[in-house]
Amino acid sequence: MTAATTRPIAATTYRGEAVENSHIAHVAVVDARGRLLYRFGDPARMTLARSAAKPAQALAVLETGALERFGFEEADLALMCGSHNSEERHIERASRMIAKAHASEADLRCGGHPPLSDAVFRSWIKQDFTPGPVCSNCSGKHAGMLAGAQAIGATVQDYHLPEHPLQVRVKHIVADVCDLPDDAVRWAIDGCNLPTPAFPLERLARLYAKLADAAAQPAGGGEVSARSAALARIYRAMTAYPEMVAGEGRFCTTLMRSFEGALVGKVGAEASYAIGVRPSAQTTRLGADGALGIAVKVEDGNATALYAIVTDLLNQLEIGTSAQRARLEAYRAPPMRNTMRVETGRLALSVALEAASALP
Repeated sequence: MTAATTRPIAATTYRGEAVENSHIAHVAVVDARGRLLYRFGDPARMTLARSAAKPAQALAVLETGALERFGFEEADLALMCGSHNSEERHIERASRMIAKAHASEADLRCGGHPPLSDAVFRSWIKQDFTPGPVCSNCSGKHAGMLAGAQAIGATVQDYHLPEHPLQVRVKHIVADVCDLPDDAVRWAIDGCNLPTPAFPLERLARLYAKLADAAAQPAGGGEVSARSAALARIYRAMTAYPEMVAGEGRFCTTLMRSFEGALVGKVGAEASYAIGVRPSAQTTRLGADGALGIAVKVEDGNATALYAIVTDLLNQLEIGTSAQRARLEAYRAPPMRNTMRVETGRLALSVALEAASALP
């Protein structure tokens, strides 16, 4: 067992020259067939994907036919996969989705909370605004669930409970798309009150590799399965409307805008992240059969360390162009300053990926 496996410190923050924090992390890099290509730490770590699992949950709703039945748009699908800023455009779109589903905000089983955006929070404070459920960063997912429940003939009441027919369906599809039996996925309750899955980190990477691989298949091709077509639709929605997945000033939106459809990325609470990279000469060079999936978990839940690690991995793997990666440089080397704008320290990265083929 390597030192990286026993104590996989991926990032260290310094205040002056004194170590302030060490951040343990795990990384799995797989291809679309599920083969582990590169690793750091424990790629099999049982991981609560949190909101990084939203594309799989959206898949379950998509496969009910709810989007067609209720006239949802592709931007709506992107919002279903998003953890949005609660910007006005996000709240308006979620509200329209609820209306299309012949439901009301009172039917939502998520709660209001302070927004993820500092700019939105300042605006709310000035207005003395109290956020309701539609303002939740997960309101798009919940609006989709309201539509999905009706599409399968179930009541919208208690759509969030684990035993509801829609959630039973979601649990099966999440396991299936991760190539796991249903009982291999553990379930807990997320911050937004819906069930949230836990599975090995490499399965999260596999999910995103599947998303990217499906998006590379020819549209309307006779060999494309309904599942692949649905995964491709989710990928294209997220990359076409990255502002609905997060919002201004957020890493997910900046990442997908920078790579212009070549990859999809989504954060999960408490510092999990997943990326799917479409097949290219770069993914072939890395040994991938088809697309590439990357999943990261930072043990202490530190988001600053997470985004730095993810950006560093894209540099190590040489994904995209140098110009595209440069747009994320502020995340890889975030400035550390105090309230007087004096530089106080730095973040140093130490993620040394190991090729899976080189391990015993």
